Amino acid sequence: MKTIDQIPSFDFDPYDERELADPYPRYAELRAAGPVVRLTKYNVVAMARHAEVHAALRDWETYSSAAGVGLDDLRKGERWRPSSLLLEVDPPIHDKTRAVMNVVLSMPALRRMQGDFEAMAEKLADELVERREFDGMADLAIPFILKVFPDAVGLPEEGRENLLPWGDMIFNSFGPRNQRFQDATRTAETVRAWIFEHSQRKSLSANGLGAAVFAAVDKGRLEEEEGEVLVRSMLTAGLDTTVTGLGASVLAFSRFPDQWDILREQPNLARQAFDEIVRWASPVQTFFRTTTKPVIVEEVTIPEDTKVLLFLASANSDDRVYPEPEKLDIFRRNLDHVGFGNGIHKCVGQMVAKLEAEVVFNALLKRVKRFELLEEPSMYLNNTVRAFERIPVRVIPA
Repeated sequence: MKTIDQIPSFDFDPYDERELADPYPRYAELRAAGPVVRLTKYNVVAMARHAEVHAALRDWETYSSAAGVGLDDLRKGERWRPSSLLLEVDPPIHDKTRAVMNVVLSMPALRRMQGDFEAMAEKLADELVERREFDGMADLAIPFILKVFPDAVGLPEEGRENLLPWGDMIFNSFGPRNQRFQDATRTAETVRAWIFEHSQRKSLSANGLGAAVFAAVDKGRLEEEEGEVLVRSMLTAGLDTTVTGLGASVLAFSRFPDQWDILREQPNLARQAFDEIVRWASPVQTFFRTTTKPVIVEEVTIPEDTKVLLFLASANSDDRVYPEPEKLDIFRRNLDHVGFGNGIHKCVGQMVAKLEAEVVFNALLKRVKRFELLEEPSMYLNNTVRAFERIPVRVIPA
């Protein structure tokens, strides 16, 4: 048996600007070094191979989320934010909140959203194809998601400019208190005040997803404060990552035009294609877990109460599981990718994200023959989400 002091160690900072901008060469080094490595900069254990990351996500009893899915231990010290009642609790609390959200985001709820999603997608696709050139982020992903999802939650139009900065703060807070985190939280007081006010039932429409959460409160399934926390969780998890995934779709089909051709011939593959794009782009790059007991991983003993950094994006690019992982293949069997997490904490809103992508794909499939990248995309750096700032493209109309 080996202790964590005897496993391969790396002194790089995974939150350094250069690492965040191009992490994949480093991921390959980590996977080659072994199933478990140590990052001396933050004194944490890390896993980068698919097998170990996937297993840890599915074993909540050993790899707990309750200490927080970020670097900070939310059980100790000053807390910048409250715990998420979806991501950062384990059973039995998790069972209660997840059961409520499974109803709120059920298939009937999705069917009620679909018409509005489709109308917005058609309108936006008409405008963008007529222009011929547009930015996949500023002109497509951001305006679409910032319209349809807040509408579905039941938020007013005014003040939605606070939503993306809120998500940026939260996802940066999963990393260290570095300059990126400090910059993201400069407007924290204003943004947080708006978010907290608009997660209350009085600020939400009577027929949206937020109202459905408070209907569970009225039935005694949640406390009022828990309902507000769940609405805030939706406003965190349902925006930034989906914006990034939808923008990455434009980039993916620009880089792999043959896959767009396949999708045009077989539009029923739209959701499967988005699943592959989430694997390929991995908007959420990392999450942490904390061990609840000593655990042995291939002759390495990880002590109890150890923070374990799970490199989700590295797992999704592990060629042991995904041959030629850098390529987009919408026929790929990737049900075990971890782009939406896995296990009991798997993204509860993934079906909403897939519906949003599907309606946008369907609107563009009717109008676009080809996407052409006008210049290399620029990155928007965050401690957790690998996002894009600009993806400038030209479309060839169908």
